[in-house]
Amino acid sequence: MNVAIVGASGAVGQEFLRVLAERDFPIDNLLLFGSARSAGRKYAFRGKEYTVRLLAHDDAFRDVDVAFTSAGAGTSKEFAADITKFGAVMIDNSSAFRMDPDVPLVVPECNAEDALRRPRGIIANPNCTTIMMVVALQAFERLSHIRRVHVSSYQAASGAGQAAMDELCEQYRQALAGEPVTVEKFPYQLAFNVIPQIDVFQDNGYTKEEMKMYNETRKIMHSDIETSATCVRVPSLRSHSESVWIETERPISVEEARLAVAQGTGLVLMDNPEKKEYPMPLFLAGKDPVYVGRIRKDLANPNGLTFWLVSDQIRKGAALNAVQIAEYLLKVGDIK
Repeated sequence: MNVAIVGASGAVGQEFLRVLAERDFPIDNLLLFGSARSAGRKYAFRGKEYTVRLLAHDDAFRDVDVAFTSAGAGTSKEFAADITKFGAVMIDNSSAFRMDPDVPLVVPECNAEDALRRPRGIIANPNCTTIMMVVALQAFERLSHIRRVHVSSYQAASGAGQAAMDELCEQYRQALAGEPVTVEKFPYQLAFNVIPQIDVFQDNGYTKEEMKMYNETRKIMHSDIETSATCVRVPSLRSHSESVWIETERPISVEEARLAVAQGTGLVLMDNPEKKEYPMPLFLAGKDPVYVGRIRKDLANPNGLTFWLVSDQIRKGAALNAVQIAEYLLKVGDIK
């Protein structure tokens, strides 16, 4: 198995290395690619040192079986033909191809089989907020069809990359020291603040991030489900949280819902209000599952259910989901 990582120096690229090592993914040869800024950097993987190559329009992907790409939508679009022309499966973490009808958008817990139909040789990894939500939604969809979703996300600084995490830490230091606060990665100071905007606003008043949750959820679940989202940047470092309300065709009891989560794939039930046990990002960074708690009936709708979830968006929301797609393809013999 020859594996490539494009964008190896970024936060998700580094997470790919950790996840591939932890899960003992079969790799005979590993190739790392990056921009001119990161080319030449060296990273250790399974006791060997690898040097990042400059991503270029050449034949470097001739013998690659799987390429994990996380270098931004522009780079993915520019180099997709180079990556796939010799038969490599490109599992792309950017927004470049997610809504392309010829590119499957895959969360293995929901629609793994879609990965087998990829006429362009590309599989898209959904947006991190969508991934963690649909893993939970799938458990409830098996009980009763979900008609509507209202969700508010509380997204950590790491969703904007390592530099954003560094800026948040520096903002806290500056604010506590009474110094002017540096603001570069966010529209406003994030330390001691929340920002109700992630990505740019669209004509309908929703942000691009919020519209991703609407469109991607329908594609992944092959459903007429309607999703209305508000995405908020919060001053935590890593792991996103979501407050979710769903309306189903028939009422789902709290007991049914808890059992569905407890038995669901990729889910962990953490729901014990009496003992103040519920998911929190501070304690779940670096973990693989989607954690669900605070499950309760909606007071305004007999068919409504409300819950809270937390997941590490760099792992399940990015690198882990992509690796799980490749593992599925290996399992069914779709790649050697």
